[in-house]
Amino acid sequence: MRFVLKWLATGVAVAAAVWLVPGIDIIGGNESWGAIALFALVLSLVNMAVRPVLQALSLPITVLTLGLFYLVVNTFMLYVATWLANGIFQVGFDIASFGSAFVASIVISIVAGVVNAITGANKKGRASS
Repeated sequence: MRFVLKWLATGVAVAAAVWLVPGIDIIGGNESWGAIALFALVLSLVNMAVRPVLQALSLPITVLTLGLFYLVVNTFMLYVATWLANGIFQVGFDIASFGSAFVASIVISIVAGVVNAITGANKKGRASS
């Protein structure tokens, strides 16, 4: 259930990034909720699988930059998810520049964090049987 809540939060965050950040577009218009949901799924899976490895590998530089390099890791995750979603599912998610991706990763992080806090997706509760 937690994964579904995190996927929902990521979907809302991606929709906010598409709406707010110039240079981040879904080909076919901003009304492509199916494409946003599919991209959010790919981004959630990439964040689950690849992000911990990249965080561990980039830990020294993240410490040296007082955590700011973590934003670059988030931007890279956005590029990886875009490459996978466009290559496998032909979603049509378009990133115009690194600056757009950087700002979008900040927007996605903030919005997903707020939605996760509201839904309680980050709480460690009892495991269901």
